[in-house]
Amino acid sequence: MTDALDRGRQAYARNAWRTAADELAIADLEHPLGLDDQERLAAATYLCGREADSATMWARAHHTGLAQGQTERAARSAFWLAFQHLLQGEMAPAGGWLARAERVLDEHSAECAERGYLLVPVALQAMLGGDAERAYVTFDRAGEIGRECRDPDLIALAGLGRGQALFLQGDNDRGASQLDEVMVAVTSGEVSPTVSGLVYCAVIATCQESFDLRRSQEWTAALSRWCLAQPELVPFRGQCLVHRAEIMQLHGDWPDAMDEARQASERLGRPPVHPALGDAHYRLAELHRLRGDFGRADEHYRHASERGREPQPGLARLRLAQGRGNEAAMAMRRAIDESPPGAVRAGLLAATVEILLATCDVGAARKAADELCRIGDDLGAPGLRAMAGHAEGAVLLAEGDATAAVARLRPAWMTWRDLEAPYEAARVRLLIGLACRRLGDEDGAAMELDAAVRTFRQLGAGPDLARLADLATAPPMQSPSPAPDGLSPREVEVLTLLAAGKTNRSIAADLIISDKTVARHVSNIFAKLGVSTRSAATAYAYDRGLVALRTQN
Repeated sequence: MTDALDRGRQAYARNAWRTAADELAIADLEHPLGLDDQERLAAATYLCGREADSATMWARAHHTGLAQGQTERAARSAFWLAFQHLLQGEMAPAGGWLARAERVLDEHSAECAERGYLLVPVALQAMLGGDAERAYVTFDRAGEIGRECRDPDLIALAGLGRGQALFLQGDNDRGASQLDEVMVAVTSGEVSPTVSGLVYCAVIATCQESFDLRRSQEWTAALSRWCLAQPELVPFRGQCLVHRAEIMQLHGDWPDAMDEARQASERLGRPPVHPALGDAHYRLAELHRLRGDFGRADEHYRHASERGREPQPGLARLRLAQGRGNEAAMAMRRAIDESPPGAVRAGLLAATVEILLATCDVGAARKAADELCRIGDDLGAPGLRAMAGHAEGAVLLAEGDATAAVARLRPAWMTWRDLEAPYEAARVRLLIGLACRRLGDEDGAAMELDAAVRTFRQLGAGPDLARLADLATAPPMQSPSPAPDGLSPREVEVLTLLAAGKTNRSIAADLIISDKTVARHVSNIFAKLGVSTRSAATAYAYDRGLVALRTQN
């Protein structure tokens, strides 16, 4: 028994989780383990993927702690058992064990770190309910308790929560700084493996949702190294594969991304099925859609939805590619209506602009693009701004202002290029090529379109190549009737409101766009008309009859 116990402890110390679980279980058969080793066995069985055995051992450690009068450790065992149920989506048993932990502490009037642990699910519930401010305050109190008790795991969990709450409040800079600080503790080995895995996955997901692509890439690489250093680790390896697949897709490594996503779906689909399985199916669906395998894409979007993963905007983009544009537009309107504010909504808006332009609803596309630009200005992530520039450039092109479209599209292309995102960069170059053609620059158009073709061929982006082939055989695009002095339709709209005496803020409210967007339009109007004051622009509008025209409409 002593040999098995020693081997189990040594394996645990070197993060060999399956070996630790096996040896400690053998020792337990010979002689019941003490509380310390029960906790080791509970953690090791979880980390090698034996969730049911882990739950049994955490429950046993809880009762052992009670029997020995170690109420804080009994409460902590109950917390980890509850948290394990939460991660598996089993809310009823999770709530029961959290209530048990709280009662144990209340009965013994214990002031300890475990009080802070019990604040974590309370804060999570507030955050899921949309009350980010209350969540932040609760996480902050948990962090104070963690620092008072010198508990690194609690400090890390609280810091993670504070960072996520700041992102929900739109304070991305402070949120990113908070998450970076937490990751320093994780990568330095200051926290337990279970908490490290939780933090890795949560931080990467937050970075991806906020389009902080560089941070996402850096922390995904760190997670990969962490997983590779623990060959017997199971729980977080599937999520790591999903994150790696997303990064590989962004960088154009589509075959490798497909392999990673397939491995993730296999790992996450083993009983008990992990909630992240939906993310793996969504990633597979996206890759099949981009390569033109619409049947498999449809299948994986449905599997993703069955596992609780919103299939939009990917499914709507699939419907558009299948020629079902109106269906795609209605699906995106539903998704937008249900989406919270912030970066997640931005991803939906970008797809909505694409779909609405394809269905010739330029007015609605303009409103969606303006909202996306406002989010990009507020949050400031380069990937998000590039997405906004792409969307607005596409709308400007549809509105007939090819010059302004190129001015917006060039920076977007440069950002995607710098982020090493070849597919997104090629999509922008396609629009730049169309704008150059509309401006009569056939050489420029040919170079941009050729560059897009090369990238799409390298990636195997069949649907995009087919669209380019159609464009190559189409007659040159004819510009619509020009607006006065080169003003775009949106700029004419802003000018008429300005001439009616409205402030930038009032114009923004009328058109449902941001103050910054109005200011940009006003600046463009002044430049095109060769004026420098609002009164001069107003005189122009009256001379051209624009104010009267708007009143009649």
